[in-house]
Amino acid sequence: QVQLVESGGGLVQAGGSLRLSCAASGRTFSNYFMGWFRQAPGKEREFVAAISRSGSSTYYADSVKGRFTISRDNAKNTVYLQMNSLKPEDTAVYYCAAGRNILGYSDDASSRTRYDYWGQGTQVTVSS
Repeated sequence: QVQLVESGGGLVQAGGSLRLSCAASGRTFSNYFMGWFRQAPGKEREFVAAISRSGSSTYYADSVKGRFTISRDNAKNTVYLQMNSLKPEDTAVYYCAAGRNILGYSDDASSRTRYDYWGQGTQVTVSS
């Protein structure tokens, strides 16, 4: 019911920046909590950041706090992840996710099982 397409990934040097975008289809984008997850080779998919339906609340993994910023533009059906001060350990495939029933607390927002729709992912590689 919701299709998500990520873009903006690429190769960047350590300390550099990237901005990921996730474009969503449908007319009910503002009804969805949005999240970013990432998966490195050989590892499980992990939570990165999430944003509430209105954009008034944000949630971040400890590993990215102070470096990443999630935002959304409901008029454009798009969620963004601004990534600054990138580190080699940030290297992963980054996935955009939409959750219909996520409540406004961190445990719910950070749980990948609570999201209903997922994008195809975009590769982020940070060189040292």
